[in-house]
Amino acid sequence: MVRRVHRVLLAIYLLFPGFRMQAESFRTVVAGSVEVSPYEPSGSVLSMGINDSVLINLGAETRFFRGIEVEISAPQAWLSYRGSLVMAVYKDLNRQTAAGVADFDGNRIVFESLPGKLQTVYHVPLRSSHGLRNSPYATVLANVNPAADFPLLLRFMPVIKGISNELEKMTFNMAVRPILSDEGAVRLIHRYPPQLRNRPFSLLIDTVPVDNLSEQRLLKEGEHHLVVLSEDYRNESRRFVVERAKILDLIIELQDPTPLIIFEGPRNAQIFLDNVPIPRDREAVAVEPGIHEAKFLLDDYTVIKTLNVLRGKTYRVALAVDLTIQETA
Repeated sequence: MVRRVHRVLLAIYLLFPGFRMQAESFRTVVAGSVEVSPYEPSGSVLSMGINDSVLINLGAETRFFRGIEVEISAPQAWLSYRGSLVMAVYKDLNRQTAAGVADFDGNRIVFESLPGKLQTVYHVPLRSSHGLRNSPYATVLANVNPAADFPLLLRFMPVIKGISNELEKMTFNMAVRPILSDEGAVRLIHRYPPQLRNRPFSLLIDTVPVDNLSEQRLLKEGEHHLVVLSEDYRNESRRFVVERAKILDLIIELQDPTPLIIFEGPRNAQIFLDNVPIPRDREAVAVEPGIHEAKFLLDDYTVIKTLNVLRGKTYRVALAVDLTIQETA
């Protein structure tokens, strides 16, 4: 009688694709549970029998998911029993369990005959813009199941009379893995210089202004461009790379815009800036924007240069001593 009901329900579901079952109560053997995570792209594998079920959970990080892939591998003997099993999937479960016999209440979202193939692949969309397509390799389930619908329970049920001993002992392997989008995330971390805190600045990523610095941003994997614009800090322009399904900590060191001059020369050279001696142990000299004069004294050799210093720039002034060899005859 139960098998007849299953066959009738299967027929209704196949004839009327828009038909959805109401919440139902059932008892099943839970073979185990899997957790799908973007950090384990190879997924997890469980074995299940013809009356078993598996709980599918999502990890805490789901924003990089387009969906999940369920791959069911059957033994060779299954080809002789095609059409004898249905696969049902439920959401809105009233409980969870690690393994064993359990009673559930849930809403059925999938109810279809298990194909007579040695390998069957289903794609379960997790968002409306999933971009998944049916192919000879995989079947995309019609329902979009956001993270709030999980855990899902996938269940096998026989729909034939007189189950043989071979079918009763048959074992299927089920692999569940994530289908990831081509995105990663950027976490912005900005640090102020001690003497200039909380001054305004603008941040652009790929020419798009960033309004909320505390909010992580989803970006396509690959190279991106960062620009910092400010009247109180140094402007900055650099590139960074986002990896698929990973979070990048992008550190922005806001810097004092005061111009800096770095001097380099022989150890015995005397260095002056605007006729003021520069100690050799100073790595950089902070100056005001404008015209400045740099002078190097090396024994009787004097070199004087002027430079126009701009705000937010760093300059390197170096004295180079070289030999010139010229053939005259």
